[in-house]
Amino acid sequence: MPSQQESLGAGDDMDIDEADGVPDSSVAAPRDPLSEFGREAEIEKLRTSGSMTQNPAEISRIRNISRVQFGKFDLFPWYFSPYPEAFSAEDVVYICEFCLSYYGDEVSFRRHRLKCVLHHPPGNEVYRDDSGISFFEIDGRRQRTWCRNLCLISKMFLDHKTLYYDVDPFLFYVMTAKSEHGCHLIGYFSKEKESADGYNVACIMTLPQFQRQGYGRLLIQFSYELSKIEGKLGSPEKPLSDLGLLSYRQYWSENILELLISSYEKEESVTIEALSAALAMTTQDVEHTLQALKMQVYHRGDHKIVIPEALIEQREKQKLKRRRLIDPEKIQWKPPTFTASTRTWGW
Repeated sequence: MPSQQESLGAGDDMDIDEADGVPDSSVAAPRDPLSEFGREAEIEKLRTSGSMTQNPAEISRIRNISRVQFGKFDLFPWYFSPYPEAFSAEDVVYICEFCLSYYGDEVSFRRHRLKCVLHHPPGNEVYRDDSGISFFEIDGRRQRTWCRNLCLISKMFLDHKTLYYDVDPFLFYVMTAKSEHGCHLIGYFSKEKESADGYNVACIMTLPQFQRQGYGRLLIQFSYELSKIEGKLGSPEKPLSDLGLLSYRQYWSENILELLISSYEKEESVTIEALSAALAMTTQDVEHTLQALKMQVYHRGDHKIVIPEALIEQREKQKLKRRRLIDPEKIQWKPPTFTASTRTWGW
């Protein structure tokens, strides 16, 4: 059963653009996944066209907010978000980038900014690296208003995110960049406190002004680093949108390929189960990725993993690029535990 909060959505890139949805093995795989990543026009179309929307006439197609001022950025929403109806008549909606409160007029917003004392998300900082990137863990039950406001923002850029009100069953992992003024929101992913299906991500998004800069890949990597600490295999909530599938498949393929080549150089044998355990990915995600990349073959009555030369060349090119990466040693986090009163299920 899908989580009550949302279908996975997204925002950023891993050379393309990042996670826009929840993955799904039922979504047809691109004919050539690696070549798809370079087709920027097609990626842009996936990002804004609502590829997983079931009804083309549904309300998510109708933008109700024209422009948003968020910190030093002007954002232009792509989809409907259920802000109060009166905000639809405003030329600009002003949102505080720290507490996420929203205002329809600049005077009220300026008054708020003079009084707002928040300079980072209202949760525990569980990661900080030398570049100023931080992650904050926020409980949807304890910080209900802040998390609902975060969902309202993300709904403007996720066509298939349907619910925002019921945030109690979720934890939010919010990524920020530090400046002299505070920790500025870049993106987030949410995660069910107790997922019956073992999902490690429910919804994921990078704000538009930070897309195509590798931040979405950081969000995905961080979700898997938490799964490793938990000692669990993780997977994003199903089904994924087209863009989400591309984003996750690129992350999966890069990490699987790196581990395979490393094992080959050490003359070590490797299995799907070993790849799954080492990367904290489900065996289904590993196997589907190998199949999509044509790396799994049936030979003389047995399944074997092969590495096409084109993928090795692709990997060498990627190694030349500077990539943002999570440093696992800087994560200060322990898996939270919940009682019946703190878990607070949805419906």
